[in-house]
Formats: sequence, C-alpha cells, structure tokens
Amino acid sequence: MKTIKTLVWIITIVVLSSCSTSELVENWKNPDIITFEAQKVLVIGITSNDDDRRFFERKLVSELGKNGVNAVKSMDFFEKAFTTSPKTEDEIMALESNLIDNGFDAILLSKVVGVEDKVTVVKAYRNLDRTFKSFRDDYYENQDIFHDQEYYEEYQVFHAESSLYCICPDKDKELIWKGSIDVTEPENTRKAVSDYVKVVIWALKGQELLIIEEFIDEGIDI
Repeated sequence: MKTIKTLVWIITIVVLSSCSTSELVENWKNPDIITFEAQKVLVIGITSNDDDRRFFERKLVSELGKNGVNAVKSMDFFEKAFTTSPKTEDEIMALESNLIDNGFDAILLSKVVGVEDKVTVVKAYRNLDRTFKSFRDDYYENQDIFHDQEYYEEYQVFHAESSLYCICPDKDKELIWKGSIDVTEPENTRKAVSDYVKVVIWALKGQELLIIEEFIDEGIDI
C-alpha cells in the first residue's frame, strides 16, 4: 500500500513540474503528527488586492470541498473592516476564540513572502526564513500586506507560502504544515493562482493533512 502511495506521489511530481507555473520548493510537516483531519477550515489569503484574494480563496475552498474538506473563505467570515486596519495581538487572539466558537479547528493561511531580482527584495524577504508556531504570530507579523499597495509591483518571481495551523481548543495551537512555493508567472494571475492551488492540494494529500485518501491494495506487487 505504501509502495503504491509512493508511486502516485512520484508520478504527480513529474506531472506538476512539467505544466505548472508553481513549484513546491520547501515542505515541512510537524514530526509529531502523522495525519490531521479538520472539522472546519478557514482559508485566508493575505493580499492588498481584494479581487485576487477573493479569486484565490474561492479557488482553494472549491478544491478542498471537492476533496471532502469543509472549508470557508475568510472573506465570508471576517467583517469587511477587519482587514482595513492593523490588529493587535489581543484582537487576533479574540479572533481565534471566535473561530473556535464557530466550529473552526484549523486555518490554512497563504501569503507572498519574497521576490527575486528587485530592489525591494530586502523588504520582501523579511519573513522568508521565519517559521511561525501559531496562526496568531503569523497573521500579526504579515497583516501589513493587506494595506501595502506597492507590495507586489514589478515582482517577477513570487515566493509564496501556505501554512496549516491547528486551533483545536483541547490542543496546543500549533503549526502542522508549511509549504514554500515559487510562482514563476505572476502576471497571469488566474493561471498562477490555479497552479498554486493545485500544488497546495497535492502537498496536503501527500502529507495526509486535511485530505485523507484510502488506497486500495489489490494485491499488485510493485
């Protein structure tokens, strides 16, 4: 059974790398977690462009739904005013409590953290090598992206990151998975988003996080 899973993983790598504008360049999973399923996941895309954010969240929620995951767009949950001004750590803690009260036990947070070959590279890379242990810290440190209209201008290669956090009330709020993904054609926003989402879904499946697939062993000896 594991052999079949490995074979499917390798085949998918080849297919994705040959036709996608997005590439998974780093993949980290909490070593204490084998599989993780969530009752309700909040999908957050941090960007100053509302149209891009709406398209990204809708696409990712749709693909998660096709794989049996109960996911909700942050634009459907947050009050519109929530992202219009920076929030304090206490306000983000209150948000976590509100999410738990509304049945959420996981957050899938995505953002652009870096760029290549531009004079703004130092600013853009400020969090590229940082790993946040909680959703609260991650959101707090990166929420300024919502308000920076110049953040994405003239970027050629996006270094993006998706992180899966558990906000289970009976467990520590912790980072479960982080994937760093390079997007090589950001000027074609819809294709870039679609390819990015495919990579995220593929990575989650491969790590048995949110999407748990049962492979039937039919006795084929590989």
